[in-house]
Amino acid sequence: MRNNHRSIVTMLAMAFACAMMIVFSSLMEGFVAGSELNIVSMNTGDIQIHQPSYLDDPDIYQQIEQSLALVTAIRQAGFKASERMFAYGLMASDQSSSGVQLRGIDLQYETSVTDINQHIQRGTWLAKSDPHGVVIGKKLARLLDVSVGSELIFVGQTADGYMANDRFHVNGILKSVSSAIDNTGVIMSNLILQDLISLPDGAHEITIMRTDRSTDLALAVATIDDIVTDDLEILNWQQLMPVISQFLETAQIQTLIMLLFTYIAVASVVLNAMLMSVFERIHQFGIMKALGVRPWQLIRIIYTETFIQTLIASLLGLFIGTGITWYFEKNGLDLSSMSDGFSFSGLALDPIWYATLSIKSLFVPVVFLFVIAALAVLYPALKAAVIRPVDAIHYH
Repeated sequence: MRNNHRSIVTMLAMAFACAMMIVFSSLMEGFVAGSELNIVSMNTGDIQIHQPSYLDDPDIYQQIEQSLALVTAIRQAGFKASERMFAYGLMASDQSSSGVQLRGIDLQYETSVTDINQHIQRGTWLAKSDPHGVVIGKKLARLLDVSVGSELIFVGQTADGYMANDRFHVNGILKSVSSAIDNTGVIMSNLILQDLISLPDGAHEITIMRTDRSTDLALAVATIDDIVTDDLEILNWQQLMPVISQFLETAQIQTLIMLLFTYIAVASVVLNAMLMSVFERIHQFGIMKALGVRPWQLIRIIYTETFIQTLIASLLGLFIGTGITWYFEKNGLDLSSMSDGFSFSGLALDPIWYATLSIKSLFVPVVFLFVIAALAVLYPALKAAVIRPVDAIHYH
C-alpha cells in the first residue's frame, strides 16, 4: 500500500488479462466441442463402414451385401447404426438442371445417428407417407431455382444399365451442412432409391454413433471390428476428416500461445511495478540488511507482495471471466451478421459460437498468471537481495 494507485493498476491489469484468457480458453473449448459434434451429428457419425475401395471410387456396385444383418449385430452391441445408399445422376427443374448425389437413408434409424433432420431451413423432413418427397442442399436449391413444393425430374442409369427416371418434389431445404450436401445433395428414402436405381439389397455405407459419446472412440472402433467378419473398411470420423481433426487437435496449442503472448504483456507491467517498488525502498532494504535480514528473506518479502497482488487479481479475474463465459455458454457469440455462413475444409460451422466453462478453462489461465508473475518479479527480488547495505543507505 506504499503506492496504492500503482498496486491497483497492476492488479487490474493482471485481473483483466486473466478474465480475458478464461473467456478465450472457454470459447476455444466450446469451438472444439461444437465442431466435433457438428461433424459427427450432421453427417459422418462416429464411425463408418464401407467396402475397402468405396471412398476412392464410389461405385454403386460396391455394396455391403449383408448390411442388414451387420447393422442388427451392431445395434445389439449397444451402438446406434443406420444404412445408406448413394447414386449419381442429373436433376432438373423447370428453370435449370444440375448433377446430383442421391442419398438414400433409412427413415427409421437415420435420425438416431445424425441430427440432420433438425437442420431444415425451409419446409419439412422426409416422411414415410410421402415417398417421392426429397430434401435438398441450400446451394442446389438456388442453382435449380426451386423452393418447397417445387417439382424435380431425375435422369440417370440403373444398376443393370437401363435408363432411370422419376418425378420428385421438394419437401425441405437444408441449412449449410457440408459442401457436398449443399451443392449436390438430394436426400430420399433408401427404399425409393433402391427401386429407382434397381439396386440389390445392401448398403454402400453404414453409419454408427456411440450411445455414450464420452466413451473411448478407439475402443468403439475395436468393438465394431470384432463384429465385422467380412473384409470391410472401418474408419472413425478423425480418419474420414483428417484435416479437420488435426486442426481441432492444435486448438489447445493455439490457446497456450495466446496465453503466453498475453501474459508476456502482463509480465512487463508486473516487472515495472515491482522494480519501482524496490528502488523506492532501497534505503529500507539497506537498513534491514545492516540489521541482519538475510537476502532470501528480502526475496520472500518481494514474492509475498507479488503473491498477494496476483491472488487478488486472480479472484477478480475469475469472477469477471466466469460471468462473461457463463453468458456466452448460454447465449453464444453470434457471428451470423459477419457472414452468410462459415465453413472449413468443406464442413459448415455454426455461426453462433458457444463457450464451454470447465475446470481446465478456469485453472490454466490462473496458473499461467502465477507462473508469469513469479518469473517477472525474479529480477526485482534478486536486485533487493544482492544490494550492499552501505550502497543502499547512500543511494539517491
